[in-house]
Amino acid sequence: MRQGRVYLRNIPVGVISETDDGEYRFQYDTEYAADSNNEPVSLTLPLREEPFYSKVLFPCFFSLLSEGENRRAQADFLRIDPEDDFGIMLATATTDTIGAITIKPMQQ
Repeated sequence: MRQGRVYLRNIPVGVISETDDGEYRFQYDTEYAADSNNEPVSLTLPLREEPFYSKVLFPCFFSLLSEGENRRAQADFLRIDPEDDFGIMLATATTDTIGAITIKPMQQ
């Protein structure tokens, strides 16, 4: 299982995971979800303590990925399969993303 710590405006908000079966899971930190004044990472991922599951990478995280030639160049440089959305996200969404979300890889 691969995981990344999700930040919203540099505030830790939760963890995104890719299971060994290729499914995705996002869960807000308990303290973050409990405060109704906090902002969700996406309208499709409202604040709640229960995890969200998906067979595809959640759109708000997928949108952090580059496309086309830039994606191929990143994959070549990082030695990551160009089809590995989660791997590319963990390698490239750590800083300077479009929007307020960043993701830092977590050690297994």
